[in-house]
Amino acid sequence: MFKSSLSTDKAEQTRSLIYASALELFREKGFDQTTMQDVATRAGVAKGAAYYYFPGKEAIIQAYYEDIQTRQEEGCAEIFARETKLKTRIKAVFDSKFDLAQSDRRLLGVVFRYAGEPENPISCLGKGTEEIRLRSIAVFREALTVEKLPADLARLLPVAFWALQMGVLVLFLYDNSKQQQRTRRLTDGSIDLALKLLTLARLPLLKPVRTRLLNLLTEAELLP
Repeated sequence: MFKSSLSTDKAEQTRSLIYASALELFREKGFDQTTMQDVATRAGVAKGAAYYYFPGKEAIIQAYYEDIQTRQEEGCAEIFARETKLKTRIKAVFDSKFDLAQSDRRLLGVVFRYAGEPENPISCLGKGTEEIRLRSIAVFREALTVEKLPADLARLLPVAFWALQMGVLVLFLYDNSKQQQRTRRLTDGSIDLALKLLTLARLPLLKPVRTRLLNLLTEAELLP
């Protein structure tokens, strides 16, 4: 048992070293310019060992986004535990994603680059990133739990806010203002507008419209 534990720890250390070395190189040279051989050399392991833990560079990017998602979930959970104001909770989800990705916007761009290639494992709308996508939507769903919503809106809104987040993240990539304040101001304004529209959207008069929209999105498999 003790020997097995040591072996597991050693494997995890090796994987972490390869992962950290790859991110260093991606930041220094860029994703395209870095090879798996470069990663193995930086980590001080055989190329085969690098491929053993990560089948390719795309797998490393996937691991990076899983790490970012986990850190966002943990940070938001702390905020949600003490904050009951809806706007503050929604804003925390957006801000946490910006803060975590701020120094790695080049890496963020890799995922959007392959948006038009559904079979690519790191396409932001592809099967390979589905789990992260669903987890990201779930954070918005948790943020909304302080608001009493009709069942249809409770399904629609997390996806709507996630779609807004994806949209502003594209602008975030191009925003060279200090700490991407231009994107952050746009996001804050969009959240204000969305919450004002929510007051109207929840009216019983608009239930047929909500139902129709829900059916359309479900049929198009855009709702989890």
